[in-house]
Amino acid sequence: MADDIWIIDDDRSVRFVLAEALRDAGLSVREFGDAATVREALRKGRPALLVTDVRMPGASGLDLLGELQAREIGPVIVMSAYTDVATTAAAYRAGAVDYLAKPFDLDQAVASVQRALADAPQADAPAPAVALPSHALLGESAAMREVFRLIGRVAASDLNVLVTGETGTGKELVARALHEESARSSKPFVALNTAAIPSELLESELFGHEAGAFTGAARRVAGRFEQAEGGTLFLDEIGDMPLALQTRLLRVLAGGEFYRVGGRELIRCNVRIVAATHQDLDARVVSGQFRADLKHRLDVVRIALPALRERRSDIAVLAQHFLATAAQELKLPPKRFSKAALKAVAQRDYPGNVRELENLCRRVAVIAAGNEILPADLGQAPATAHGDWTDALRDWASRALADDEADIHSRAREALDRVLLEAALAAHQGHRQHAAAALGVGRNTLTRKLGASRTRKG
Repeated sequence: MADDIWIIDDDRSVRFVLAEALRDAGLSVREFGDAATVREALRKGRPALLVTDVRMPGASGLDLLGELQAREIGPVIVMSAYTDVATTAAAYRAGAVDYLAKPFDLDQAVASVQRALADAPQADAPAPAVALPSHALLGESAAMREVFRLIGRVAASDLNVLVTGETGTGKELVARALHEESARSSKPFVALNTAAIPSELLESELFGHEAGAFTGAARRVAGRFEQAEGGTLFLDEIGDMPLALQTRLLRVLAGGEFYRVGGRELIRCNVRIVAATHQDLDARVVSGQFRADLKHRLDVVRIALPALRERRSDIAVLAQHFLATAAQELKLPPKRFSKAALKAVAQRDYPGNVRELENLCRRVAVIAAGNEILPADLGQAPATAHGDWTDALRDWASRALADDEADIHSRAREALDRVLLEAALAAHQGHRQHAAAALGVGRNTLTRKLGASRTRKG
């Protein structure tokens, strides 16, 4: 019957619970265990709406979604326990009207179905499914699932997006995912950290300049807006942009045109803006440091990235991924975390967020002597941002003295050498000469100390 809601999921318990919730809401429901039985049923009738799982025996939910959209059957809501950027974006781009991450709230699921039914007469024809790239964004926590869902929802639009979050949370990765999942993916993705460019040069970086526009400008140079034509321009740390440039950026966003520095030719641009900041833009607007009208232009859709401490369940997945990636990039033998080491990694605090975790994994990939990472390979937990590292050393020494431990001085020296060596090697991608220069010691000294450290571990 055309009034039925069809639920497709190989998990009988999920079908039952969702079906009962929809029936309680006054809806008629049919249940299916796989795509094959749905195809058979479609020979005799059409549903008012389908809710399908992604991973099932035989054809996947996304395969079925593509078939349904080609036959203009729908709307379709997709649900899955495996929520990531590529899957959510694939579902939306193939025509799904909503995406439910398992386990979902039944009230929200019912509301989603009712909303889709109400909107069905106005539904636009969906775009065909396309192959999508993989992404560096990883996570299985509820917070990251919501981030993936938002990316999938807004990527295909041309809306400007503001990405917020602490330093090191992966804001540029979100911007790249938005670009790669959009219709602009074949065009350039251009990134600019506005805080890293001196204010007197930032205007030229953004808009380019003509020859002779200022001292040293010997030729015409295209700015980031021109370089990103047709694609996406990522403006990182937008909260630090000088007020004068905020005014000019606002004009570009409002009118889609600009002049190069020192130029008279009006240049039209077609660029999507994704901006990011670790600062509270609302507070900066109140203090007069950021224009309210520019904030409204940039903050059309906001994606807030959680700090790593707010998604601890993702740490183990991220750590294993970073360790494997580091070994591959640095041409090292594959390594793995022992259970104890992985537990220790997950229990650490990461004020530097995902970036700090990645650096830790790169360091142990280089330093660990064996193929299995042990807790001893992780070194001492870093001092917190609120105290000096010597405070932690003093506490350790006090406890060791109180317990009458032996060789306290030599053990402290060994630990200091090991931590400095690990940090320097990680900072210079394992290059010993560069690491030695950064520490102010000779390469032979570093090699000798590194060998001694590994001997003691063995």
